[in-house]
Amino acid sequence: MFYRRKFHIVKNEFVEAFNEHFNETNLPNQHKHGARLTGRWMISHDTTTTGIFAIWEYDSYEKYQEIEANVRGDKEHVKRVQEWYEKHGGRNHVLEEYCMEVRNEELLSTLK
Repeated sequence: MFYRRKFHIVKNEFVEAFNEHFNETNLPNQHKHGARLTGRWMISHDTTTTGIFAIWEYDSYEKYQEIEANVRGDKEHVKRVQEWYEKHGGRNHVLEEYCMEVRNEELLSTLK
């Protein structure tokens, strides 16, 4: 199995829009292409930001790469994402103004 953690630190005023985008746009498209969500959580990071992260499970790293290529190649999905960014001032604006940090990390098990 291959596990990854997608982690964001988001300004508090953007959390609702960010979570709505995940639930309505990103999650359905990930599921459509075979990704499995283990869970998604958020925690206060400081007085102005919130940490939000999801853990995803894949059969292998190669399967993860295949699914990600399909997600990014889904023209309807890409259009929805672009429209969402434009609604919030454009991709660069969202990433500079509201998303303070973004990480996509492989998780390694400590179990034998």
